[in-house]
Amino acid sequence: MFFDRVCKSETHTVNKRKKGFTLIELLIVIVILGLLASLVAPTMFSKVDSSKIKTAETQLRMLESALNTYRLDMGNYPASLDELLKSENPKWDGPYLPREVPLDPWGNPYHYVLGGEAGKSFTLSSLGSDGKAGGEGEAADITL
Repeated sequence: MFFDRVCKSETHTVNKRKKGFTLIELLIVIVILGLLASLVAPTMFSKVDSSKIKTAETQLRMLESALNTYRLDMGNYPASLDELLKSENPKWDGPYLPREVPLDPWGNPYHYVLGGEAGKSFTLSSLGSDGKAGGEGEAADITL
């Protein structure tokens, strides 16, 4: 009877050990997950960068379309992008945008210049992620 109790308690102790993970097993799993994340994360973050650039290009085209519609109604381009939403001119048939003028994907305002480059009526651009003229990659200017 005493022997049965001792055997059961030893078996019970062995079963307790088998139920959990050891510290080494947990560390191995954490290292594997870290390696996987270091391989996958750069690929995923590069997609975020390219999607912001595509969003900026799409918004610039939307603004360009609104500016051209404004010119058809008014006979000239507006002095600022805000005139696409509100104007005191009686020929104004807007608003030409469904909402306020959006910020670029990096939270900076779009730049609108009448006359812009030679041969163009206006220049519309985003200065990229750094908000400064020039740059490369995500910081490069996007211009129409």
